[in-house]
Amino acid sequence: MLEKPQRDRRIERHEATKAEILDVAWQFARTEGLAGVSLREVARQVGMQAPSLYSYFDSKNAIFDAMFAQGAQAFIEHQQRAVMSGDPLHNLQTHMRSFVQFCTDDAARYQLLFQRTIPGFEPSPESFAIAIEGLALVRGRLAAIGILEPESLDLLTAIGTGITDQQISNDPGGDRWIRLVDDAMEMFFNHVTRPATRPTTKPVAKRSTKRPSTPTSKTPKVRVRS
Repeated sequence: MLEKPQRDRRIERHEATKAEILDVAWQFARTEGLAGVSLREVARQVGMQAPSLYSYFDSKNAIFDAMFAQGAQAFIEHQQRAVMSGDPLHNLQTHMRSFVQFCTDDAARYQLLFQRTIPGFEPSPESFAIAIEGLALVRGRLAAIGILEPESLDLLTAIGTGITDQQISNDPGGDRWIRLVDDAMEMFFNHVTRPATRPTTKPVAKRSTKRPSTPTSKTPKVRVRS
């Protein structure tokens, strides 16, 4: 009979405290903005002295990095729940509605993942790898409907973040720009699937190799009277 592995309760408590710290940091980010996350206030909410926080995260950016990883993983899971069909345009619209909804549901998370609002913060390679996995998921869905050009992915992400920015900035909690998602995706789809057209050029007239004939002038004869 196999013995159950012994639990390391010290490690479990450490991880539970880290999770609690991140939960409190998210609360501050959502109510005060990312710039409002204060290590002193986070520590106070968790019930410890600020210096004790450094035994869990060595800097504020380390907290932001862990939050970034959580947000990137949540994005992947959210995208995977989207139900796709056999209609390419419908799939694009479903994907984009899912993306914009994910972003507008949590503006602080959107800013952390998709904007550079924290001076000096860069996600660690480990956390950024999760974001790359999420982008690969989007790229794979485009490839599944025959859209392979990197420029098309760039355009799609620009449309998605543009709609999200407008919605969060100008109609938070509403749907003024969210309602435009389906129309935007129809325009995108028509653009990236349009037949390639060659520019029409007028035929160039061939130059004649013959030299133009030079008119000859005859000297009139003058009759001399004797």
